[in-house]
Amino acid sequence: MKTSTALVIALVVLILNIGVTLMLINSDKAKVTAAQPASQMSAVANIRDNDITQAVKAIEPAVVSVNVTKTEIVRGYGFGFLDYFGGMPVKREVKGVGSGVIYDSQGLIITNAHVVEGASEILVVLPDKREFPAQVVGIDTTHDIAKLKIEGNNLPIAALGTSKDMIIGEWAIALGNPFAYIMSDSRPTVSVGVISALNRSFAPTEGRSYRGMIQTDAAINPGNSGGPLVNIKGQVVGINSFIYSPSGGNVGIGFAIPIDQVRAILATI
Repeated sequence: MKTSTALVIALVVLILNIGVTLMLINSDKAKVTAAQPASQMSAVANIRDNDITQAVKAIEPAVVSVNVTKTEIVRGYGFGFLDYFGGMPVKREVKGVGSGVIYDSQGLIITNAHVVEGASEILVVLPDKREFPAQVVGIDTTHDIAKLKIEGNNLPIAALGTSKDMIIGEWAIALGNPFAYIMSDSRPTVSVGVISALNRSFAPTEGRSYRGMIQTDAAINPGNSGGPLVNIKGQVVGINSFIYSPSGGNVGIGFAIPIDQVRAILATI
């Protein structure tokens, strides 16, 4: 009788142990299953926040919109015999927009000469919506580089890299403000591509000479002129200047002035 009782007690204890063990195993599985979505979300977040987004964060605050007012002389239309000669000369204001990048804490900005050439008024708008009147302190129309200056405090500054060691096929990030006056948005847009070719040169046209240019398929559109072309480190490697396009829109053939050339020009103007 005592032996059978002991066996029953042992059997009950064994069953209880098995039950507790199964409960613990199921509990651990539930914890692992619950933790999986969080880890998966973290992995996705890490993929989304990559080298390109970090480079954009580094450069974006220093990329500015350059809003320009130019005065042009056009032929208006008078009355009587004046119309016979094509009308009367009339002054009119023309608005334009380009881009630029702050590279010095004293408020110095790089842009293209063709953006500000002949401007009667220049207004620079930062991504944080601050606005400053700007002055042209140097310009090289032949090589299409201009130096602007604004007076402000706590200005963001872009890091200037080098164009000497660029690799064909490496990432290229173009920033600027295409059609910013239409969008009423001071933050720059971003387009991404690669360095398509190096040392592209063009026969001088309209008094401008473009030599040793960087070619990229990162989208460059009207209003991007003067904005930076950036590498994966967030460093400026070129200044976006023009595109080749039969239609006038972006077809993936854009050109930037190498930053080493720009540095040399800035030192002389």
